[in-house]
Amino acid sequence: MAIARRLGAEATPGTVFALTGGLGTGKTVFARGLAAGMGIDEEITSPTYTLLDVHEGRIPLYHFDLYRIEKSDELDRLFFEEYWEGKGVSVIEWADRALDRLPAGYIMITLEYLDETRRSITIEPSGA
Repeated sequence: MAIARRLGAEATPGTVFALTGGLGTGKTVFARGLAAGMGIDEEITSPTYTLLDVHEGRIPLYHFDLYRIEKSDELDRLFFEEYWEGKGVSVIEWADRALDRLPAGYIMITLEYLDETRRSITIEPSGA
């Protein structure tokens, strides 16, 4: 939470956080931390069925969950890129399902289990 909160506090419009990791590794918890750092105090849950939740704060947070996306062409009908290039910050759970569509300069966050109570977080910027 502390790492995500700090990243959220420093995020600027157009920042895209691409979250990957298995079920239960903490992608939604990470999104909660980002939201908290952005001054958003509403409840953050995973938009598994709606695919997108918009949360208003100092700047909007666009919270995507691509778990239910099975084929890349499904994204064609959803126009997600308009949000990723918008005036807010995007956090995308299951981003590995749309890597070929992400804008240059996204931040890859990989979450992995270490044990029941600990996770490994790898943060890798893409591009320059």
